[in-house]
Amino acid sequence: MRFKPQVSYTTQQSIMEYRNSMRKTSSIVRVYPTYRQLVADLDSIIEDSIDGVAYVSRSRRGEWGEWFEIWKGDSLSKPAIVKQGWM
Repeated sequence: MRFKPQVSYTTQQSIMEYRNSMRKTSSIVRVYPTYRQLVADLDSIIEDSIDGVAYVSRSRRGEWGEWFEIWKGDSLSKPAIVKQGWM
């Protein structure tokens, strides 16, 4: 079964909304139509994240199951995968 790629991350705003009972979790989850579009937005997502980390889950072409990737970035380089594998 194929599903759309999604990214989850935590921002200062999302934590405040969670503490004020405005949202159910402290994480923001965004679903993308394609993996390419998700990767294109990772710079801004990691910049907004309080810990500089984005958690991606997706299906992989020709494979069955759910694949995860943990992306991390710093101010000097582009975001990079620091951990990946099957869920």
